[in-house]
Amino acid sequence: MQFIPEHVYHLYNQGNNRELLFFERENYLYFLKKVEKHLVPYINILAWCLMPNHYHYLFQVKPDYQSSEKLKATNNVGSLNRSIGILQSSYTQAINKKLNRSGSLFRARAKAKSLFKEFKNHNSYGINCFLYIHQNPIRAKLVTELEEWEFSSYQDYAGFRNGKLCNQELARDLFKLPIDNKKFRAFSKQTIPDEFLANVDFGLTDYLSDRKN
Repeated sequence: MQFIPEHVYHLYNQGNNRELLFFERENYLYFLKKVEKHLVPYINILAWCLMPNHYHYLFQVKPDYQSSEKLKATNNVGSLNRSIGILQSSYTQAINKKLNRSGSLFRARAKAKSLFKEFKNHNSYGINCFLYIHQNPIRAKLVTELEEWEFSSYQDYAGFRNGKLCNQELARDLFKLPIDNKKFRAFSKQTIPDEFLANVDFGLTDYLSDRKN
């Protein structure tokens, strides 16, 4: 995919055959370190959530991406595309080694949906995507309160944690998010409009329905 500077994208992928990606807490933390190493040089992360068998990242491509980008000689693959591939392949290698398994861990290729058109046509689309990502654990019935799920950026925005992975200042400006912690918590619990959920196509369903446990 061609990534355009200052455009906002929703990056997501799930486990191969909808199987688990993260087996214990250390796996989540290791993946986050990989994201910081391979993706943050090119993007400003606005929101994220790691689920047991899939992940979501909402980000804006950094303004200087095009000028600093070096294309590979083979397949003309851009730096960010290549880094997403490295993120997934290196994580897979580490998990396979630890669990003495082999084969693919992720679906073949991550998907990145550009929000450019949606931003132009629907001012609330970016906000609803932001809310959708943070509400994922509740929709999957993994927790009953947003703050109970450790592996998302909600805790940072809501003042429960001081994580630095997200560019909160940029996200608050883009989506006009409440600055006050209590107001943000109330804002985050609002119901996402049915029309957004009906039209959104992330290629992912809730964790429990995926796993059919």
